[in-house]
Amino acid sequence: MQPLPNLPQKLKSAQVLVRFVFRLLILTGFALFGSVGFGRSLIARLWMSVVLCAVIALMRREQFMGTDLNHWDEMAAYAALCALVSATGW
Repeated sequence: MQPLPNLPQKLKSAQVLVRFVFRLLILTGFALFGSVGFGRSLIARLWMSVVLCAVIALMRREQFMGTDLNHWDEMAAYAALCALVSATGW
């Protein structure tokens, strides 16, 4: 049996953007059915995404402020969306 090839450490920026949009659609869909209301449910899910992206970036040892998009950039986008949703008072 041959060993599995190493997974690539870097993803193309387009792949990261597609992953971000797909996750955001899933988060929004689950927030629609939250029992505490859409706004509070979305804020909680965005915070969980911030923590998850930070943990994944640390585990993969991704470069902070690199040239390609990575989990650090995704974390910053989720944090910005969380701040936006919190400020609007949804």
